[in-house]
Amino acid sequence: HYYDDIRKSGLTAEFKYLDHSSEFFWVPPGYAGAISYDSVAAVLQQNAPNYKSIDNSFDTLRIIPLSKELATYTGRLSSTMTDTSGVTITFSLVETGVLIKRKDGWKLLNGQTSILNQ
Repeated sequence: HYYDDIRKSGLTAEFKYLDHSSEFFWVPPGYAGAISYDSVAAVLQQNAPNYKSIDNSFDTLRIIPLSKELATYTGRLSSTMTDTSGVTITFSLVETGVLIKRKDGWKLLNGQTSILNQ
């Protein structure tokens, strides 16, 4: 459902899938270190209006349950983003992370995304 929501609503659809706790962190592509939920939220809000479409899909995905509340995942994905001027960019990415089950569903607790090519 994650990628369907991104296709439909853009970058801000990610908020539904991010854990809003002090334990949250993410290392975005090109960053040397982790950033907090508030920093991720600011980046998403700032960049969302710049794209008219985003199409992400996993090429491979491996999920390893650790408990009833925690799982890790690793995947390779393709991302095609079209900005408001019509310029389209496609990326190949690798992503790893830890998911946590909260009352309202599974959330990204922490992770890292790296660009494989540009």
